[in-house]
Amino acid sequence: MPYQLIAAPLSLYSGKVRGYLRWKNVAFTEILSTAEVYKNTILPRVGWPVVPVLITPDDTIVQDSSDIIDYLEKCEPGPSVYPKTPVQKLVALVMELFGDEWLLISAMHYRWTYNEDFAYQQFGNASAPGLPKEQRFELGKKLASRFKGSLPFLGITPKTAPAIEKTYKTFLRAFDKHLANHDFLLGSRPSIGDYGLLGPLYAHNYRDPASGEMMESIAPRVADWCRRTHAPQEALSGEFLPDDEIPETLLPILQMFAGEQIPILLDTLADLQKWAKDNPDTKELPRIIGFHKYRIDDAEEDRAVLPFSLWMLQRVLDHLKSLSGNEQQQAEDFLTRIGAQELLQMQVIPHLKRENFKLVRE
Repeated sequence: MPYQLIAAPLSLYSGKVRGYLRWKNVAFTEILSTAEVYKNTILPRVGWPVVPVLITPDDTIVQDSSDIIDYLEKCEPGPSVYPKTPVQKLVALVMELFGDEWLLISAMHYRWTYNEDFAYQQFGNASAPGLPKEQRFELGKKLASRFKGSLPFLGITPKTAPAIEKTYKTFLRAFDKHLANHDFLLGSRPSIGDYGLLGPLYAHNYRDPASGEMMESIAPRVADWCRRTHAPQEALSGEFLPDDEIPETLLPILQMFAGEQIPILLDTLADLQKWAKDNPDTKELPRIIGFHKYRIDDAEEDRAVLPFSLWMLQRVLDHLKSLSGNEQQQAEDFLTRIGAQELLQMQVIPHLKRENFKLVRE
């Protein structure tokens, strides 16, 4: 049997995995995550309602987009989405973190500010495709309430909305300029960083109609990249740039990561350590471990402390830790150049891992 991907068209992380599977040329069947599939497969085997979920040919369950990609990288032949050179791999992992955890904010803002009715219909279509359209819409409104209700926890409020839109448009223009000379982030082959960006950019902000129209208008190369990366024309193709080169056109985006996301990660690290001290006997981390302030452009707002972002950060820090000698120096010099030298001193304590599809401390 081929791999089975339980997913949904509107799901951010489903878009990330689907695009990867297509480029990796892995045979798979997609199963729509209907209410019946949640009841009969996802909840019994994963324990909580989440997509995407991969069922392997030997009936192993893999959940979480990064875990799915890493599993397939180990099991399937062909070129890798992980560059072998130190700085390119560092940049690819940083961009995955930036896409998965930071562009999530703009993706959620645009969906629930400009594409609400479309999203309701999409939720209903995925859950109960056999119902009449009007009933699917009403069902979608009920199912989507917890997603729309999560906006304040992400720091998305009327106070921050103008700043979110301003910084997102700045990102779009910078990425569009980069794509004038490069097919993907690091050359003619997509990297794990491209797939980190693909989730929010394709599944939400390209596919949702109002934000998709805006993307086509101000960043048409990004819209084209969304189409190419989600449905690649040539699987297993392309090469990373030679000599560990990082294009100059990526620097503004990487500096955005340093200026906007790193402060949140630093605060989250401090709150994780406090939580661990206050809960010495608790192994599994809750989805939220408190609230803190965050800034985006000139706006400040309260936001939930989300420890999962630190598990993603560990992927970056573990790569840095693996380097030595000249490679380590190259990475350190590059981080200093983009203003992200804080990464050199950051350490996730306690160390986090995923166990039984949950985030736990070691």
